[in-house]
Amino acid sequence: MTTMASTLEQPSISSSGTTFANVVRSEWTKLWSVRSTRWTLLATLLVSVAFTTLFAWGETANWSQVDAQQRATLDSTANSLAGLYFGQLAIAVLGALVITAEYSTGGIRTTLTAVPSRLKVLFAKGLTFGVVALLIGLVTSFTAFFVGQAFFSTVGVEAHLGDPGVLRAVIGGGLYILGCGMLGFAVGSVLRHSAGSITTAIGLLFVLPILSNLLPGEWGKTVQRYFFSNAGGQITTVRQDPNLLTPWNGYLVFTVEWLVILAVGAFLMRRRDA
Repeated sequence: MTTMASTLEQPSISSSGTTFANVVRSEWTKLWSVRSTRWTLLATLLVSVAFTTLFAWGETANWSQVDAQQRATLDSTANSLAGLYFGQLAIAVLGALVITAEYSTGGIRTTLTAVPSRLKVLFAKGLTFGVVALLIGLVTSFTAFFVGQAFFSTVGVEAHLGDPGVLRAVIGGGLYILGCGMLGFAVGSVLRHSAGSITTAIGLLFVLPILSNLLPGEWGKTVQRYFFSNAGGQITTVRQDPNLLTPWNGYLVFTVEWLVILAVGAFLMRRRDA
């Protein structure tokens, strides 16, 4: 009877050990147990702020050469957040590594043995990383904004958080960093290879959006308008370009794009061997 009772209790113990909360806790521990996490998050912050400093300093140093029309249309908020387009690469790399590192080392087999529900593992990884990416994104965005405004205030064109659209744009910078990180994570879930995932994520975020500007005709403008960072980056602007998407519509398109890739990754994770 004792043996039978203990046998009957084992499934419930095992089941309680693999609750979503416990899996998230495990993934949180994994994320912070790797040195590259801290270094990559620091790189996201430092690279973004460094390029913001460079851009803002260059623009204000040559302010006397800027014509009246350019001064009138200057978006000092978006210019202060321009460094995020370089910091995004670091967070995308970390997003890819969050999932591909375990495939590279073979540790994913141990994880899936402990937690047979593959989607639970994937969503726990995504949630854990997403929270960290959003927090570092907000810290980076606000820091870059204030650094940039310190330069623009010297020529009298600074923006303030209370100005229309400014707070939304600065918070949007944090959301944009989150989206870039989740794109890297989504690509990693599909490719499962670190180098390939990092290369693809950087290509989608940085290289191809630039090349899309070279596409001719109306279809070229459409591709440019809806392509990943071209769409998502609109959330960091205050002055809108009528040829591009509005801030929230652009960010929605960007979110749907990485969610589609993640859905493909989730499907493949259930179908493929570890």
